[in-house]
Amino acid sequence: MATAVETLGKLERRITISFPVTDVRTEVEKRLKVQARTAKAPGFRPGKVPLKMVAAQYGYQIESDVLNDKVGRAFNDAANENNLRVAGFPNIVPKEEAAEGQLAFDATFEVYPEVVIGDLANVEIETVQAEVSEAEIDKTIDILRKQRVHFHVKGEAGEHGDGGEPVAANGDRVTVDFVGSIDGVEFDGGKAEGYAFVLGEGRMLPEFEAATQGLKVGESKTFPLAFPEDYHGKDVAGKTAEFTITLQKLEWAHLPEVDAEFAKSLGVADGDLAKMREDIKVNLQREVAGRVKARNKEAVMDALVKIAELDVPKTLIAQDSDRLAEMTRQDMAQRGMNVKDVPFPAELFAEKAERRVRLGLILSQLVGDNNLQATPEQVKAQIEDFAQSYEDPREVLKYYYSDRRRLGEIEALVLEENVVTYVLGLSKVTSKAVAFDELMGSNAQA
Repeated sequence: MATAVETLGKLERRITISFPVTDVRTEVEKRLKVQARTAKAPGFRPGKVPLKMVAAQYGYQIESDVLNDKVGRAFNDAANENNLRVAGFPNIVPKEEAAEGQLAFDATFEVYPEVVIGDLANVEIETVQAEVSEAEIDKTIDILRKQRVHFHVKGEAGEHGDGGEPVAANGDRVTVDFVGSIDGVEFDGGKAEGYAFVLGEGRMLPEFEAATQGLKVGESKTFPLAFPEDYHGKDVAGKTAEFTITLQKLEWAHLPEVDAEFAKSLGVADGDLAKMREDIKVNLQREVAGRVKARNKEAVMDALVKIAELDVPKTLIAQDSDRLAEMTRQDMAQRGMNVKDVPFPAELFAEKAERRVRLGLILSQLVGDNNLQATPEQVKAQIEDFAQSYEDPREVLKYYYSDRRRLGEIEALVLEENVVTYVLGLSKVTSKAVAFDELMGSNAQA
């Protein structure tokens, strides 16, 4: 039996549920008899253990299970009777005062909010577009060449030449010994032997790289180096050290020629350079399309957050914060980090969780009101699009269709795209071109 629904706040509600104690006792006795059929105890054959002994061993757990079942069922019945859309899990506590022969509990919970979405025709959204030119293809080829670089001693004649004058320059790999001191005292981390790095890649502080430039093997140089205030080494941050470096080895970078062998190394079986460039272009276009879609989707989501009015259930925010914290913990553990004693307070994720929950409620409202659910045909098309970049597309299809959770992820993705298309079709849209480098350097996330 449930009492009337009490309104405690905008979304918070409370109901009192109760049921006879005899109902619990009857169900406990019933379950004890079932348990007794297979119960074991020393000196008794299975199923012949006295009921009192079975109750002593299993009674507490069975009574707890019965109470949980009764309370849960009573709460669900009460929520249905009152047409309540419960958000998250209720907080259920026993009441100290109850009618004779009754057990009573207070259930405090939140309900889903009313979501009011403004007139989309008045929404202004700026989308982006980008093109893949020959320059981007050339730049990608240069990156691919650098990934396949190999080094030769500079100044020594070889199959590919001598690399020019044997002095350190940008692009060379140098191996140095160095020692640093502050006020004449060496500091931790300021000394190394046989330390290798490539000049010009920004791996070392600018003063360090500048001092290395122009050195020949065996030469040394002493120079001052001012550590930035925000340097990761707190003991030296903001201080000026004196370093002495000695060049022990100098190598120049030989990049592979853009020829048939290079094309073959990229998977073009016949070494056709035109085919190689086309493959690179297709891959870049796919990457650009994905990033453009992500940027435009984020613009739509930002617009929806601004135009929609709703109260977000705190219960759902807390649950999503916990989920994000656990996902972060698992991700760091998979990267090999020791997270056993690392705190992951859910409050750190509350802002992100609030936005995620808010958007989820808005999208759910839009989808329900406008029939924007993902169709099986859309889901299949999306998976087939993913599969294009794999050697065996059939395995990709099998991967998703063999797991309902994975398939659900694709359905959610398609649903979001349906919402984006719907919103862009109604709102005031302007488009701007963005440079390839700007787009590829962006970290916009859906």
